[in-house]
Amino acid sequence: MSNLAGSLGDVFWDLPPSVAHSPGSEIGCTIYVANPTEEEKEYALISRLEAGETVVSEESVTVFGCTWFKVEPGDFIRLRGALQFEETDVSLIILLIERESQEITDSVATYLVSSAAVSGWPIGWPGGSAIAPSDLSWLLPLMTLGFMGVMVVSLSEPRKEGEKAMAPAEERKLLPPGRYE
Repeated sequence: MSNLAGSLGDVFWDLPPSVAHSPGSEIGCTIYVANPTEEEKEYALISRLEAGETVVSEESVTVFGCTWFKVEPGDFIRLRGALQFEETDVSLIILLIERESQEITDSVATYLVSSAAVSGWPIGWPGGSAIAPSDLSWLLPLMTLGFMGVMVVSLSEPRKEGEKAMAPAEERKLLPPGRYE
């Protein structure tokens, strides 16, 4: 699908190349559909799940309750929503279909990784787990030592002549009474 030109329309989204997914959970995303032509176009989105070369499922993605939607010439629309699937360890592909030609003009894809399989991935990789707060417990003593070191150094430095330990508080001026007082 990488050779699709998208001359009749373009689709892109904010999902990374792979996403940790539990069966039945929603995948929130923003899909953008752009019309690079000089005339209004109608498009449809199809979601396809593939395991290798096998198509597991294929269904229409409704936009504002309709299968087909319009995009003005040289403009794009932003579609915020969520997709929900029962399958994992499959490729999720969103196909952009142009109505007049009935052709697939562009597509985007991500891999839905089983949440159970994610634990072995390095932290920070798409679909990888985050650092649990308990994993940072070793950092608190180091931070405390660092703060204590800064305080000791600042207290042990000799003061220059005329320098006071603390600056006196400035005298505050009161505001004049209001118009009606």
